[in-house]
Amino acid sequence: MRKLTLKQASIVSIASMMLAACGSPRDGAKPSVQKDDPAISVSGLSSGAYMALQFHLSFSEQVVGSGLIAGGPYFCAQGSISTALLNCVANPDATIDLTALAATINDYQASGKLADSKYNQDDKVWLLHGTLDTRINRAVADQLAAQINTLFVPKNVKYVSQQAFAHVMPTLDNGESCIESVSPFIGNCNYDGAGELLKYTTHLTKPKSTKSNDQLSQQLLTFKQSEYAGEYAETLGENAYLFVPQSCKGTMNCDIHISFHGCNQNAEAIGNEYAKNAGFNAWADTNNLIVLYPQTKKSAFMPLNPQACWDWWGYTGADYANKDGTQIKAVMSLVDSIPTIISNTK
Repeated sequence: MRKLTLKQASIVSIASMMLAACGSPRDGAKPSVQKDDPAISVSGLSSGAYMALQFHLSFSEQVVGSGLIAGGPYFCAQGSISTALLNCVANPDATIDLTALAATINDYQASGKLADSKYNQDDKVWLLHGTLDTRINRAVADQLAAQINTLFVPKNVKYVSQQAFAHVMPTLDNGESCIESVSPFIGNCNYDGAGELLKYTTHLTKPKSTKSNDQLSQQLLTFKQSEYAGEYAETLGENAYLFVPQSCKGTMNCDIHISFHGCNQNAEAIGNEYAKNAGFNAWADTNNLIVLYPQTKKSAFMPLNPQACWDWWGYTGADYANKDGTQIKAVMSLVDSIPTIISNTK
């Protein structure tokens, strides 16, 4: 459980009494999605997919779904950059021992470093791996799918594996060629990846906005991550982005989606291109969905991260893949701070 402020504790106490009066949810069910208890969903590309899964398993009491594009199994690197490069990226001869990874997951769950598996039972997971992706090998993506089917209920898992996409975030008409993996790694694929994953994982009820990107960009806030994540933001970039629909300003009557960029896709490298053009904002605008775009930074020194990847191999410490990891703590701190960010950011 996350530590609560006095104010939060009071709210929880009142909510608990109300739930007791109305009857408690069944064991393993998600908390009721109320105005001050938003549902969280996550997604990511490449290192962002690894991070999204790490975040989901850490906080599946609150996370209801994941969209994972061009990622690999949870804890694939096992805390080693050598293992990451040998088995979890492009090597066609990659060998991944899912049994060993399952043992780690069980240990983390037993010690409280990951949420109990009962909270995964109703969650939706949407996977995508393009047939032209040479940066994450198909064997790695298939192993992710196999692992996901053991961690979640298979009927709640969808694996899109036959689209001719390179290693990109696929969109209807933004970015560069869909068959090449070039900066900003957003592909003009005639395919709405953001919409497909959001519809599957979050049960969108309304069509996406018809506003232009310029109009939507007026609702994209920029804020300093260290002001809200404190010491946990050491390996994050200076600024991050928050898309806030007009309907969500001044209220928390909105759910939250966290979108993790891929390597070389952070603000330092491409500005707000990913936050503007990945395709999430048009859906969020009409569906009461706030989108958080946290940002990493590159580092040529220890902790070494020259491509500004999210930590999926251990450069921030041994607990990088669970709720004690500094980046996971940082992102949850940003989630907790969303009302304040909205209030403070013009």
